[in-house]
Amino acid sequence: MSGLLLSMQGAVSQGVLWGIMVLGVYITYRILDIADLTVDGSFALGGCICATLVVGVGWNPILALIASAAAGLVAGAITGFLHTIFEIPAILSGILTQIALWSINLRIMGGKSNIPLLKSDTIFSWIVDVTGLTQSQVSMLVGIVIAALMIVLLYCFFGTELGAALRATGDNEDMARALGVNTKRTKMLALMLGNGLVAFSGGLVCQSQKYADINMGTGAIVIGLAAIVIGGVLMGRLRAFSSKLTSAVVGAVAYFLIRAIVLRMGMDANDMKLLSAIIVAFALWIPIATNKWRIKRSYLGGGN
Repeated sequence: MSGLLLSMQGAVSQGVLWGIMVLGVYITYRILDIADLTVDGSFALGGCICATLVVGVGWNPILALIASAAAGLVAGAITGFLHTIFEIPAILSGILTQIALWSINLRIMGGKSNIPLLKSDTIFSWIVDVTGLTQSQVSMLVGIVIAALMIVLLYCFFGTELGAALRATGDNEDMARALGVNTKRTKMLALMLGNGLVAFSGGLVCQSQKYADINMGTGAIVIGLAAIVIGGVLMGRLRAFSSKLTSAVVGAVAYFLIRAIVLRMGMDANDMKLLSAIIVAFALWIPIATNKWRIKRSYLGGGN
């Protein structure tokens, strides 16, 4: 039983840290209606920059996280430039940036495929030394605090005129343009903001797991989409925008709990990509099936 509880605790701590990444995916996928594939590269970018600055340069871990977020903003800006200026479809723009980032990340790490942080200080090791809590407990607490802060900041931002213009662009781009909104600017901003959060999450995960790997972002967009849909199913009845932001993090925690339970049941870790794909497909199908069932019930009810 204690082993199961430890697994659940580890899953929650992972979930809240990755939940910050899911918030970035939420901005592009739910608000802007773009499945931004830059995410896989920008998540690894954040981790690679954070590890390189902490280990190779000796930077303060907090400054390294800020640098990771800034690098994510640049990655999002590149995707936004390709999409809004070169008018390349959004999904292809994300793929191009993601491919380029793999080589860039490798160069950032000096040609190494991974960088360990075992002997370096991180924000998590600082808190462990001060409080005496375990690494998993500290990761969970730090993740919850930072995720809550990000939700509050995003809620405040989207309540501003600029944030409202960004949401309007996602709802109806033609109408937003007719109302005088510069939709190219709002798209660029959304992609930058989303990838900045993703890279920041990558830096946090890097410090939590004590290493950065060139492939650490592989499948991040799949995890993000799954978490968004799962969170939407779990908290679908709550209509407030703050609840929708919170559902992204809740969905990430639920996703990692599902993974932990399946692994505890004896599933081969090499099959996790297959499981992730199945979870995403199932999670995307549930709202569609539910909507069809409601329409059918309404139709039959009207007929009677």
